[in-house]
Amino acid sequence: MSMQKEDIIYKTYLEILKEELLCAMGCTEPIAIAYGASIARDTLDGDVKAVKVFVSNNIIKNVKSVTVPNTGGLKGIKAAVASGIVVGKSEKILEVIADVKKEEIGAIERFIREVPIEVKPIDLGNIFDIIVEVLSDKSKATVRIAKYHTNVVYIKKDDDILLDKGEAFADCQEVKIESSDHDRSLLTIADIYEFAQSVDIEDVRELLDKEIQANEAIALEGLKNDHGANIGSTILSYYGGDVRARAIAKAAAASDARMSGCDLAVVINSGSGNQGITVSVPLIEYAKELKVQKDKLYRALVLSNLIAIHEKSDIGTLSAYCGAVSAGCAAGCGIAYLHGADLDTIAHTLVNSLAIASGIICDGAKASCAAKIAISVEAGIMGYHLYLNGQQFYGGEGIVAKGVEKTIRNVGLLGREGMRETDKEIVKIMLQE
Repeated sequence: MSMQKEDIIYKTYLEILKEELLCAMGCTEPIAIAYGASIARDTLDGDVKAVKVFVSNNIIKNVKSVTVPNTGGLKGIKAAVASGIVVGKSEKILEVIADVKKEEIGAIERFIREVPIEVKPIDLGNIFDIIVEVLSDKSKATVRIAKYHTNVVYIKKDDDILLDKGEAFADCQEVKIESSDHDRSLLTIADIYEFAQSVDIEDVRELLDKEIQANEAIALEGLKNDHGANIGSTILSYYGGDVRARAIAKAAAASDARMSGCDLAVVINSGSGNQGITVSVPLIEYAKELKVQKDKLYRALVLSNLIAIHEKSDIGTLSAYCGAVSAGCAAGCGIAYLHGADLDTIAHTLVNSLAIASGIICDGAKASCAAKIAISVEAGIMGYHLYLNGQQFYGGEGIVAKGVEKTIRNVGLLGREGMRETDKEIVKIMLQE
């Protein structure tokens, strides 16, 4: 029996997709800093004369080496906060610095030279934490974003608290945040498959058309021009041009462009543009090769997006576990769906691919993310092909458990708890000059 629109799972899954599949221009961590900075500037009276930025270790990790779009190639936290203050439009949220004129880029550079910007690490109990303080000659404003990229939890102007979703951040306790998240605990592979089969395409068409258009466009840009380490074009040069190579190359190329500061927007997944690219671009390429109807691509994208979100729900927004792995394994499931795979095949595809690629570390946003995407999509496709060949990895072998849900939980524990100390060591290494 197909899932009905009035079912709680149907409604929840649809809202999760609407909540997660957002447009973002640039790597989402520096963009979140720019977003917070633009709100702080809007709150302040007078011109900004000094800035203090307090960020958690994972924000440092994911901003340090990535190019901030529309800044003339600038990298890092100071570039992110300056761009938000100088040219940011807070109402555009994760596209906060999308509309920058060429003549404004120089103003960002001047701001960094002329205005003191102090950056300090903090540990207030949140893996994702950004606090921006701006001062003028007559005013002070403070903005905090915590837990995820658009979650503004605190705004203060002088002595007036304008927004407070949690506890005061001076007490070093984990902030209690009112989240708009819908219940991720309802996500299961079986129900995701049923939802993908049953969903009214009109409920998701606008979301997915935007994902297809935006993420395909940046993939083509990544292959056409010189970006990052050119992982995408390298794959096509050395590994042939069949659909498998093209799917992997285009996903990597999109990340090549994005990590190099390309100003094209992407549709994100689990708070990440790279993950949004990975769950969608390979499917788009396979759909062309297989000449499937558009509705089937939509359903495959629903499946891939929700599986990636399900995998990341236990891991968290940021960790030492590379999010491209979750997305690449989900893409393998979406590719299997395009070939007509049933639920059992999709579940085994996911388990196989997680057994192959889990353990790739996240050491921040940068050019090598594209290579990790390539490896992860390859793992997703291999997981599917293994099962087609009558092969699988069994429960009790390493982190693989009996059943796809138990395996997902094991990976969640690995990423969230097991790699916590790894994450700290990665940040220490990255901060060594």
